[in-house]
Amino acid sequence: MTDDPFRDTDLVELYDLDNPAGPDHAHYRALADETGARSIVDLGCGTGLLTRSLTGPGRTVTGIDPSRTMLDHARRQPGSDAVTWILGDASVLEPTATVDLAICTGNAIMQIAPADLPATLRSLAGALRPGGTLGFETRDPAFREWEHWTTGVTERDTPVGRLREWMEVTEVRDGRVVFDAHNVFPDGTDRVYTNTLYFRTAEEFRAELEAAGFTDVTWAGDWQGGAGAGRLLVFRATRG
Repeated sequence: MTDDPFRDTDLVELYDLDNPAGPDHAHYRALADETGARSIVDLGCGTGLLTRSLTGPGRTVTGIDPSRTMLDHARRQPGSDAVTWILGDASVLEPTATVDLAICTGNAIMQIAPADLPATLRSLAGALRPGGTLGFETRDPAFREWEHWTTGVTERDTPVGRLREWMEVTEVRDGRVVFDAHNVFPDGTDRVYTNTLYFRTAEEFRAELEAAGFTDVTWAGDWQGGAGAGRLLVFRATRG
């Protein structure tokens, strides 16, 4: 995970409008309640919309993100004082073995390159107590969603003005998908941000998780725990 493309203050201001709370947030809040989590780490917390909703009496919540712009936004939001915000990636986690629940939401785990994923999962395992839970979701590569991402131009009115937007996929190779997101502002400036996502199968994730010390790895095809033909893989694993 990197600060690019999440370093544009105007676009970060729109992030929560484009990614409102939904069944994904409900899923992770229910997971926190089900596991009785008193200590939660949200890796790749972004603007912290979900992170802030996880706080409560007797519960400590930490949000970690490599984007200074997103964290600055998160710190300005109501309820932000109840969260400990840390700039960085999984390497900032201390191997305390005390965290009850770690989550990585918004498909953030797809931004982690193959070379970095093993260390990321080991850092999460080191922070979690034995029996602690890891939850995250990723897009299912079987649906080849990137084939529909190069689309026509759309226009909309936003708090930062009328935007013209489109996406263009520039590379697909071995599960790595690179695309450019175009954002044309009212002054005609086209702010182009390159995104890279890594698609992995459920079995690939299971192997990585088990190698990092996780057990009881399960996944579902939707937020309700179903095994149907969803476009997501929603994971849960236990720190062994």
